[in-house]
Amino acid sequence: MPLISVIIPVYNGEATIKETIASVLNQTFKDFELIVINDGSTDSTLDVVSSILDPRLKVFSYPNGNQAVSRNRGLSRATGEYISFIDADDLWTPDKLEAQLKALQENPQAGVAYSWTDLIDEAGHFIRGGAKIYWKGESHGRMLLNDFVESGSNPLIRAQAFKEVGKFDESLPPAEDWDMWIRLAARYHYILVPSVQVLYRIRANSSSTNVLRMEQVSLRIIEDRYGEAPDSLQYLKRYSLGNRYKYLVFKALEEPPVRQRGLTAIRFLWHAVRYDPVLLRRRIIWKVLLRIAIVVLLPPKLAQVALNKVKNLADILTLVILIRTDLVSPQT
Repeated sequence: MPLISVIIPVYNGEATIKETIASVLNQTFKDFELIVINDGSTDSTLDVVSSILDPRLKVFSYPNGNQAVSRNRGLSRATGEYISFIDADDLWTPDKLEAQLKALQENPQAGVAYSWTDLIDEAGHFIRGGAKIYWKGESHGRMLLNDFVESGSNPLIRAQAFKEVGKFDESLPPAEDWDMWIRLAARYHYILVPSVQVLYRIRANSSSTNVLRMEQVSLRIIEDRYGEAPDSLQYLKRYSLGNRYKYLVFKALEEPPVRQRGLTAIRFLWHAVRYDPVLLRRRIIWKVLLRIAIVVLLPPKLAQVALNKVKNLADILTLVILIRTDLVSPQT
């Protein structure tokens, strides 16, 4: 049996799946199986995958479900001692599996190894670096505060852990991975490989851009996971809510500018300030308000021109940086 099972859920991924698979097959660590779950694709995804000849590659086709359903289908097929997932448009650096496996083998108390992430666009060009949070050890509170793993394409996980915490919640896309990471953090330590090894592709039509759905499932996750968390962590709940709404403001205002998303961002911002009033004293609040005004008041094409002209003044990346990741004291 292979030591690692890699699972790729894919739905209509003809444009990127070949490159994603290549980034897995080109790993320096070779003892793995690659399980592709074809989630009812209607394009040429299956033809592209079938053209790749490698004995480690296994393809299974199912009727269309969703990302969580496909991940669970992959888990049911996996035979490795360790499990990793990668979305069908993301990429790994060649040393990803080797470095994460080494980290887990050297830290038997850890159940999850994660690396750092860079963001790329649809053409594969660098957009920006990820948060690059440095953390290892007991992680329950920190994972409740924020998903520092950053994507479902990142961690390597002991297969035994899934037997204890169960499968992905199929009602929670596009945030089912954060829910899983919290459940794992409640039982296992996390270990960091301090290197960028995941390239996460941002696409305009990706599931993570559905901000209303993201809000709905995020609030449910926070309620459910704090419902099971110990009393010692309950004081963090308002910070978790504040963090999530900061992230939602950022996602709502990502380009391209759309008036309805700008209006939604106003509501998200109100909640972000409600749970973290300190935000009102930060300079970023004026950048956010400027960006909202441009997106809401101008037609999309003019809004894009205006945003390009005031790029620095309307840059709201700091909003993501202000997401709290450290455990504050209950009195703070």
